[in-house]
Amino acid sequence: MKQWWRRWTYEIPLAIGDALWDVLVVQLAALLDRLTVRKVIAFIPVVILIGAYYHSVPIPPELLLIGDFLAYIDIFSVLILLGVLSRVTTILFVVSQAMARVAALAGHVVTHLQRLDVRHRRQRGAPTRPRRRPAPSEDDRAYGSLWGQAASA
Repeated sequence: MKQWWRRWTYEIPLAIGDALWDVLVVQLAALLDRLTVRKVIAFIPVVILIGAYYHSVPIPPELLLIGDFLAYIDIFSVLILLGVLSRVTTILFVVSQAMARVAALAGHVVTHLQRLDVRHRRQRGAPTRPRRRPAPSEDDRAYGSLWGQAASA
């Protein structure tokens, strides 16, 4: 009789208390650790539907629309992301075209500046290239070598 009494007054309540501790504290804490905002948002339509069937008071259509929106939030987020990505690719295309035009303009300016030879100006006092002497005229040739020597000197 003492065994039976000890079992039902001591061991079984302790086992029930341990099970309750495990379920209500340990497993609940583990569930809350894994809980994300996305899971909470996905569960809201379930709560709205349970509330709609549980109560005899009708739920306004706005709440049902919000529930539907939250149920389909993944689809809406994918559509929004596709819209944003298409705009990003368009912007990148326009920027790349503008950069190509700027590069072409810069190349045109560089070639034009090279034609003007802006970088290689002559310094003052720099010796010039020796120039070719003009050929002696017919008048100089007619008088012989004397004038030819004087012209070359």
